[in-house]
Amino acid sequence: MPTHTPQTVLLTGASSGFGALTVRALARAGHTVYAGIRQTATRNAPAVAALRRYAAEHDIDLHDVELDVTSQESADAAVARVLADHGRLDVVVHNAGHMATGPAEAFTPDQLARLYDINVLGAQRVNRAALPHLRDRGQGLLVWIGSSSTRGGCPPFVGPYFAAKAAMDALAVAYAAEVRRFGIDTAIVVPGAFTSGTNHFSNAGAPADTERAAAYDERYGALLADLDNRLAALVPPDADAAQVADAVVRLVAAPAGTRPLRTHIDPSRDGSEVVSVVADRVRAEFFRRIGLEELLTTGSSV
Repeated sequence: MPTHTPQTVLLTGASSGFGALTVRALARAGHTVYAGIRQTATRNAPAVAALRRYAAEHDIDLHDVELDVTSQESADAAVARVLADHGRLDVVVHNAGHMATGPAEAFTPDQLARLYDINVLGAQRVNRAALPHLRDRGQGLLVWIGSSSTRGGCPPFVGPYFAAKAAMDALAVAYAAEVRRFGIDTAIVVPGAFTSGTNHFSNAGAPADTERAAAYDERYGALLADLDNRLAALVPPDADAAQVADAVVRLVAAPAGTRPLRTHIDPSRDGSEVVSVVADRVRAEFFRRIGLEELLTTGSSV
């Protein structure tokens, strides 16, 4: 039996990777969980079937809900479904995202816009659907699944994805102060490069401008082909993507007002944690200088 108060959770991008692991872990911990998945009747029907089997086998309160973060209508409908079923929503986990690898120049502006649409605007759409309810209740939690790339080692040829995740991180930090007076907590989980246990690299997008990409292949082809192996070499053999899910479970279970702004899960140790501690301290000092310390998230980065 759970030792905490069960929460009602909506998580985006739950068909695979961190999302699939997290919805299962949260439901096993005793929460009511809605796994936001797009194209539930077509492309992701196998993921939905697996989720339902898992819920039945483990007798847990885990449900799929159609949710395409690139559509405001879909986000509104997903939140409405949760509220219709349970009358309340306690936690939103922004996990939906898409990876892309290749020379930054070779991606068209429309491709970059698509990455931002999923990684950044998607979170904005879900917030606009969910926050009126959380604000009215005077409590809640926003969890953002970020990336150590926003402040860590940041290798080349993943620039468009890193840029989108950096924008998401900046948005999360802004929201942290703006929803504070409504009793809503913010927690940013910062995973490092998990080269197994997710589909990030295997499903990564590629640049559409093949002619420009070929120009980079002439000088960087071997590096590009070996980038995954270089990253994998930094990851200890016992690194488990489920650690990210476990971190979310701990944050959801923690008492309101005690959750740290950032939680780093980085087996490759790319330096993000070191930079984030400094950056968050500088931000806190600035808030104190302008008399806004009450808007700071309680607790330091961990």
